[in-house]
Amino acid sequence: MPHRRRLTAPQTLALGFALIIFTGGCLLALPLSSQSGEPLPFLDALFTAASATCVTGLVVCDTGTRFTLFGQIVILLLIQIGGLGFMTFAIAFSMAAKRRIGLRERAFMMEAVSAGQLAGVVRLARRVLLGTLLIEGAGALLFSLRFVPAYGLARGLWYGLFHAVSAFCNAGFDLLGAEHEVYCSFVPHADDPVVLLTAAALILLGGIGFLVWDDWVEHRWKWKDYSLHSRVVLLSSALLTAGSTLLFLLLERDTVFAQMPLPTRLVHAFFQAVTPRTAGFNAIDLTALSEGGALLTMLLMLVGASTGSTGGGLKITTVVVLLAATAAHMRGREDVELGRRRIPHEVVYKAFCNTGWFLSFLLAVVFTLSALQPAIPLKDLFFECISAIATVGLSTGITRQLLPLSKALLILLMYSGRVGSMTVFMAVTKKKRGKLRYPEEQIIIG
Repeated sequence: MPHRRRLTAPQTLALGFALIIFTGGCLLALPLSSQSGEPLPFLDALFTAASATCVTGLVVCDTGTRFTLFGQIVILLLIQIGGLGFMTFAIAFSMAAKRRIGLRERAFMMEAVSAGQLAGVVRLARRVLLGTLLIEGAGALLFSLRFVPAYGLARGLWYGLFHAVSAFCNAGFDLLGAEHEVYCSFVPHADDPVVLLTAAALILLGGIGFLVWDDWVEHRWKWKDYSLHSRVVLLSSALLTAGSTLLFLLLERDTVFAQMPLPTRLVHAFFQAVTPRTAGFNAIDLTALSEGGALLTMLLMLVGASTGSTGGGLKITTVVVLLAATAAHMRGREDVELGRRRIPHEVVYKAFCNTGWFLSFLLAVVFTLSALQPAIPLKDLFFECISAIATVGLSTGITRQLLPLSKALLILLMYSGRVGSMTVFMAVTKKKRGKLRYPEEQIIIG
């Protein structure tokens, strides 16, 4: 009997996400999911399912007015599965069924959350599920305190739960178009600091990553006992958020923040610094941002959240390693160092490879879209494509103007951004281990 070839971890992750997206698209295309009773075109349903599973938030139709409660529940489940990773749920079901979790499942979980070792991944899964339940529950309660008085008990509680899950998973989906203007996001609550700060806190907690959670549970406030990864994530995230908040205050002082009192301006600047990494909610009109504010937003979208989190983007640890490698080269040092630790060369190499694939795919799709739809400004195409591949969901509104092929390309961007460009590449290519090594020769780099 021939040996049956098993899927590798990257192939399993890539295929698993693809199957979840397809299943979600089929469910959202049912008449049961549509408030009008007319089935949503399958490509639009698939786009919505991909956006939810990849925790992006880009939409081709307003979630609150287009989908029934059934459709909204499907979207919520896709967001939760996409945010935590389907392997986390698979291990959770195995634990609930008291089934032994083998090395293969542990390896897949390790790949899914970017853990450094097999030991402790089951314990990590338990902590992720419990932590998610507690954080989303607290967020739902705080949201409901504002939404119940505004929209009634049943709707207020549902809106609280939906937006808590969406914010924690960095998804950016909202239901408020059913009560206000379509595609409004948190604009109707722009003057409510409780809503904006609750959303920002959920985004940050989901974006720092599960490995950082695990470190905090183990060591609490003993900073020196944290892993280098956790220290880099927490410190760089704090600096990036604080610096971006100050920049938005400066750049938008005469534009979108001009008529706001100082306390409101501070809340909005902080929220605008947090949501592009990589949640996708907005409390202001993005088209009204200054050129500098729009550029800063795109840069924050590119950086994204932390590795092994609910967010996307290049990942902040990747950016830090790139900066550290550049600084080491400029100082003539062979080793890349962070926090009195030497970073392995394979980690530096992976950071450059991930960035190269990420930016190459992004530029390829931008140029293709510009050829398909030349009437759309290049700046808007860049904004939308960065939002898609970084799984952010912020939009200038052009998503609803796209041709079917353009929507398909954005689906590929969202999928690649959530699963990982390198993971997708590794899933569709065979590993070749060549024994032959060619002679070395120099290439002149300027």
